[in-house]
Amino acid sequence: MEQFIENSCNPKQLSPLTLAFVGDGVYDLLVREYLVKEANRPVGELNKIKVSMVNCKSQAKYAEMLMNDLTETELSVYKRGRNATTQNTPKNSTKADYHSATGLEALFGYLYLNNELPRIKELFHKILSIT
Repeated sequence: MEQFIENSCNPKQLSPLTLAFVGDGVYDLLVREYLVKEANRPVGELNKIKVSMVNCKSQAKYAEMLMNDLTETELSVYKRGRNATTQNTPKNSTKADYHSATGLEALFGYLYLNNELPRIKELFHKILSIT
């Protein structure tokens, strides 16, 4: 995965919810690419599997299992995302899972904007080994 936009930014200066905004897209694209490359399936089936991996409950579980593998900086970014105040209330999950998932997305957004693409791949492969 390579960044598409050449402009640089300092992800340390971005709010955790902005990082989560980017990380949501990065994580979603990783899951979609993985599923398509895993097997040629009907789009409806692909989407059903994707939704099972890209939801608050699953992402909270993945975040918890990655905790011991994160660096101090990564853990700090995750916690900033997890502790961010949001206006959204989860519909099909607990508030705790929602916040944990936001932390994971913030981490992926931070790593992407910091151009740490090999680290994103490493963490995503750990998630795949969990599923």
